[in-house]
Amino acid sequence: MMSVLVRAAYTKYGCLCSSGQPLVRAMSSAVSSPTYTTLAISHPAESVTHVELHRPEKRNAMSKAFWREMVDCFTELSRDPDCRVVLVSGAGRIFTAGIDLMDMASDVLQPQGDDTARVSWNLRQIISKYQETFSVIEKCPKPVVVAVHGACIGGGVDLITACDIRLCTQDAWFQVKEVDIGLAADVGTLQRLPKVIGSRSLVNDLALTARKMYADEAKSCGLVSRVFADKEAMMANALEMAGEIAARSPVAVQGTKINLLYARDHSVAEGLDYMVRTSNMRSSISSLPCSQQFVHPSSGHVEYEHASDSGCDEISSGCHGEEESQDNRLLQTLTTL
Repeated sequence: MMSVLVRAAYTKYGCLCSSGQPLVRAMSSAVSSPTYTTLAISHPAESVTHVELHRPEKRNAMSKAFWREMVDCFTELSRDPDCRVVLVSGAGRIFTAGIDLMDMASDVLQPQGDDTARVSWNLRQIISKYQETFSVIEKCPKPVVVAVHGACIGGGVDLITACDIRLCTQDAWFQVKEVDIGLAADVGTLQRLPKVIGSRSLVNDLALTARKMYADEAKSCGLVSRVFADKEAMMANALEMAGEIAARSPVAVQGTKINLLYARDHSVAEGLDYMVRTSNMRSSISSLPCSQQFVHPSSGHVEYEHASDSGCDEISSGCHGEEESQDNRLLQTLTTL
């Protein structure tokens, strides 16, 4: 028999009728997107949100507004039940020129403070804030696909290494630029790039020389998984990929993401244990409609909406917190259905 909890969940979200049989539910209408000055938000396909870096006149350089807006944007997308996959790209001739030093010089090069201690403290606060701009991408429970064309410099590498799937065009190139301007890459590249490409020597090569890495080398080392002839072909394939992911169970997809991220930073044994605990909490709510479809196949094409489609996506958020607090969040979500 179906548990009271599972029945309550599906009754609340319109997936089961009182007899326990699945119902077809129409997708909810897309919510209006917030207005940003550095990002353009669109919905090119069902359950897919496109986030475009949109300062083409400045080569999509990352201004102060950008760092705030990315946090706001991905925080909202993490909560949006109509978004299952995020696609990130850049407008204009290149993906991004990195940090807008003209706009951010006062923060990056001249932090404020009356003495050395206060200057150091203020700089720490500034860097922590900028780190969150890309950490929020990694923490987003929805898979994030990034499509890079032309140059991806400095902060651009910080951004793409926080994404789940990376694609690029044949003319793309990547550069860890910070040492050329007297800085260390301090908002994610030095932490994530070694885990993305798996070669400490290559990471040192790129970070210490600031040389350019072109598309073929980026693919061979695993920084990107696919290379396309031009931006048009890349975006078409990226959208197709995003659509394929969005068509899957969001609980299954987001559960896969959270466990892949956990496995990256933990031992195999720890990852397996975490998988058991998170799977136990997810499976009773998400897998039942899929199982019913296989056991009782219909003659036509029927899509079932899972419980998480209408607001349970938060069960997969917080990938990098303490294990017990993650378990508590999962349990709290289930018990409030």
